[in-house]
Amino acid sequence: MDKRWKILQADQSKTTALHQLLKINPALCSILVQRGFETFEDAKSYFRPQLSDLHDPWLMKDMDNAISRILSAFEKKEKILVFGDYDVDGTTSVACMYKFLCKIYEPGLLDFYIPHRYREGYGVSKMGIDFARENGFTLIISLDCGIKSVDLISYAKDIGIDFIVCDHHLPDDEIPPAVAILNPKQKDCNYPYKELCGCGVGFKLITALSTELNIEGEHYLCYLDLVATAIAADIVPMTGENRILAYYGLEKINSNPNPGIKALIFLGGIQKKLSINNVVFVIAPRVNAAGRMDDAKKAVQLFIEDDYNKALEYAEMLHSDNTDRKEADANITIEALEIINADKKLQNKKTTVVFKDHWHKGVVGIVASRLIETYYRPTVVLTESGGIATGSARSVPGFNLYEAIHACREHLLGYGGHFAAAGLSLLPEQVEAFASKFEETVASTIPGHLLIPEIIIDTKITFASLTQNFYSIICQMEPFGPENMRPVFVAKNVQDTGYSKIVKEQHIRFVVKQDKFSFTGIGFNLAAKFELLKKPFDLVFTLDENEWNGNTVLQLKVIDLRSSEP
Repeated sequence: MDKRWKILQADQSKTTALHQLLKINPALCSILVQRGFETFEDAKSYFRPQLSDLHDPWLMKDMDNAISRILSAFEKKEKILVFGDYDVDGTTSVACMYKFLCKIYEPGLLDFYIPHRYREGYGVSKMGIDFARENGFTLIISLDCGIKSVDLISYAKDIGIDFIVCDHHLPDDEIPPAVAILNPKQKDCNYPYKELCGCGVGFKLITALSTELNIEGEHYLCYLDLVATAIAADIVPMTGENRILAYYGLEKINSNPNPGIKALIFLGGIQKKLSINNVVFVIAPRVNAAGRMDDAKKAVQLFIEDDYNKALEYAEMLHSDNTDRKEADANITIEALEIINADKKLQNKKTTVVFKDHWHKGVVGIVASRLIETYYRPTVVLTESGGIATGSARSVPGFNLYEAIHACREHLLGYGGHFAAAGLSLLPEQVEAFASKFEETVASTIPGHLLIPEIIIDTKITFASLTQNFYSIICQMEPFGPENMRPVFVAKNVQDTGYSKIVKEQHIRFVVKQDKFSFTGIGFNLAAKFELLKKPFDLVFTLDENEWNGNTVLQLKVIDLRSSEP
């Protein structure tokens, strides 16, 4: 389908001023200004992240209460349970906290707990609290969850179990009665950086505990590879502290990684330096697959294992889960597309709602995202579990999915989520009525342009600017992620050299020129636009390197193209 192109604009006077300071290509200065870096010092902190720029953990609301409660537990030889969610952020958080506490406290008085996705559901669970009570734990440190668990933490308090909550999700008006809540998103928390992931908040607690106990940095900075993995997988903004933590975490991943991460890299077949992209697409899916297909506890066991050979055994289990996950989501996606493709009415709607009782519950969210790649609109994929239809919903950028589902609540047993994604449950006999109401709600509220995919383009560029030095500066802008994406360029009036060709019936291998400068490139799934190459066209791309037979050349990763003619 055709896409909307949005070319970002930067303040020209600020761009010119920054160019005079940095003496680098004006296009790069334009991108820096767009991203909030306007002075030499701004640029220096961006291109050269420093651990010394991390904020003091004691600025976080309740940090003193959290440290005081942990030290009290140490003194009284209390049993401490480290509790976390079943995704990458949760399992890495638990692994960091558990490994660190094992260094400074008696391991026999520590354990960890990951709720089972299907038996217990998301977040703090009653089964987890009951496990703590039955085994004599009197302090639970929850990571990447807990901020919304008012009733369950009240229940724990009533039976003599205290909670320290480390979370990054948006709090409700009522917060749980924990002894300490560490969450920068609390309205009355003055911590300067609000976008930490759950593992990042846990890392701040570890840092504060280390300063209180005069523990050297090497004893907690060694977990930055796990923190970087969480930042990458949780798709939090790659700005401020997240970018510093990810930068140094990636350094550790590429030099001396946790044995579990090392084993996942081996099974993923990565032989070059890892980027955040590799972490997102190679490491994260294998870790998430544990909770999707089976039990996420083994993801923590992978990360806390010091023996590489044993870690490899756990990694192979995750690798196997991921293979099952890929097979399940591929098969379900095919079935779902067949349902839509066979029905003209479904094809012409503003929403997608598909339901089959045999689909695997663990992958319906992934399938919803896959369907949006073909039918670009708010999407719900449902399956059946225990006589209840349950599923996941995904939105298109700019549309508030949660509000749309909230408007259909009369047909639902339960729902939760946020702007872009949600989960829901309903009786199977209500699916049709829900689908009708969801379509009615979305169709009446979604602006038409949001149903056309948008490509955000950072700036215009000429092929003459695409030098090795230009590319090396782009590489220094890593790690990339939300709010610091790899720069996307548009080149105008590009011409085919006559050597471009369609490969594998879907893709285009480009050999194109602008003035006297030519580049090769690859454009995935663009074969339908091959005819546009007969006349001058505009090209949207990112810049990459291609290594072949020992030679390294710059190449274009083409995102889209369209005729240069108005």
